[in-house]
Amino acid sequence: MSDECISPLRRRMIEDMTVRKFTLKTQNDYIRVVKNFTIFLGRSPDTASNEDLRLFQLHLSENRVGAPTINFTISALRFFFTVTLDRADAVRHLTFVHEPRKLPVVLSPEEVARFLEAAPGVKYKAAFSAAYGAGLRVSEVASLKVSDIDSERMMLRIEQGKGRKDRYAMLSPVLLELLRDWWRIARPKAWLFPGRDPLQPMSTRQLNRACHVAANMAEITKRVSPHTLRHSFATHLLEQNTDIRVIQVLLGHAKVDTTALYAHIATNTIRAVMSPLERLSLKPKTDEPPA
Repeated sequence: MSDECISPLRRRMIEDMTVRKFTLKTQNDYIRVVKNFTIFLGRSPDTASNEDLRLFQLHLSENRVGAPTINFTISALRFFFTVTLDRADAVRHLTFVHEPRKLPVVLSPEEVARFLEAAPGVKYKAAFSAAYGAGLRVSEVASLKVSDIDSERMMLRIEQGKGRKDRYAMLSPVLLELLRDWWRIARPKAWLFPGRDPLQPMSTRQLNRACHVAANMAEITKRVSPHTLRHSFATHLLEQNTDIRVIQVLLGHAKVDTTALYAHIATNTIRAVMSPLERLSLKPKTDEPPA
């Protein structure tokens, strides 16, 4: 959209987000939320009342919109009214919705091996190996540059991960060889995994499509996404008795509570714990049960 087509109100909101270093994706998503609210309202959003905002959230709930979407919508509207319009009082009735925490899907080591071998080509095998071998998010895999590989220190540099934070991820010898195999074949210049346009990185959509292909080829019936590999990385490390605080750093989690979720799905760890029932001296019952 050209500058001439942007309303002064939208331009002001974009400027407010730019000053705060919001990513372009977040800016576009926030603008879309305000646009949806405007359609619901039927007039300029700066004329909305507290009751209009309350009714909009009720409208979302009645239409079975998921909790994550509702909460993101509230965040966008709070920014718009609090920062751009300087009307913090207008959003005081908007309420964040509790999101029930679900245990993530995790592959067994054998399933991971089958999945990687079924990847559609060396490029995707290397990309998915980075997701599993270093615990990377799909966006972090897509954004890897050739210069991010530090083979001397055996680390991967992750630039501007979630929360716009840089960090280092582990680079195992096996992963390094897989990345070198891919580099020898394609000789990528800047992006390690370039997209159809070599000047741009591979899209997360491409990785998701390839992931579904690999899961089908490997005959894995679980619902698998690239993020499943990151979950599997964390769970398998925990099952190897890696300190949870180390896993927290490797994943780039701000809070250890987020990492602690994997303790609920580390089956080897759960199986290794002796039940207190085993410590009781119970005598086996030899009498026949009554008919």
